[in-house]
Amino acid sequence: MKYLIGIDDTDNINTKGTGSRVRQLATEMDEKNLCKAVSITRHQLYVHKDIPYTSHNSSACLEIETEKIDNVIEYSRDFLIQNSAEGSDAGLCVANFLHINDDIMNWGNNAKIKILTMEDAYSIAQKHNIFLEGLTGKKTGIIGSLAAIGLRADGNDGRFLMLGEFEIRKIKGIYTANELQNIFPNLAIFDLENNTFVAENNKVFIGEWMRPVLRDGKQVLLVKQFNDKKYSYVVEDKEFIKRISS
Repeated sequence: MKYLIGIDDTDNINTKGTGSRVRQLATEMDEKNLCKAVSITRHQLYVHKDIPYTSHNSSACLEIETEKIDNVIEYSRDFLIQNSAEGSDAGLCVANFLHINDDIMNWGNNAKIKILTMEDAYSIAQKHNIFLEGLTGKKTGIIGSLAAIGLRADGNDGRFLMLGEFEIRKIKGIYTANELQNIFPNLAIFDLENNTFVAENNKVFIGEWMRPVLRDGKQVLLVKQFNDKKYSYVVEDKEFIKRISS
């Protein structure tokens, strides 16, 4: 069964970000056979002077498949309590993918444009029988963790930090589209400028690292044409992906 785990505010200015913590959690739970990690997405939330955050105010969502959800929740709670940084306000949200409705997706989209309250977050979670708990500090991370599962379920926000068991930052060099899709079977490779999918024999230069985005519920690697003897496409750069996924 498919579940989403939303996590927010686990770090401080001197530690690695929430995305790194969630990758670690996914790896540990996979190794302990608690679940199969499907993907992790990063979601940018509203930046405002009245909202406390460490650096970017982003949250993360881990998509898993499991029949041991009670064990997953227990492990995730313990992990975040033990590993969240001093001064953090970590929040944890867990929901069956099929149970995420318009209320929760609207919450996620509103978290990108306005200030929301903890009281309303708890109210929505209780109404729809979704696990939501603040774990450290002032526990304000519940706002972003609930937003993360809403945005992931809505399917048109953010970018991927992990696909399956692969650390996508380690994928470098030149690959044909077919080779990339053999590694990541659900990955679509799309030329945005020409509005076309890349043919399987075309070569793509990854560059620093690949940053697939979430579009229409799919994993999409955005590329652009490039005139080089060794390859026909390059992945869109970091700044472009940040602009369209924030």
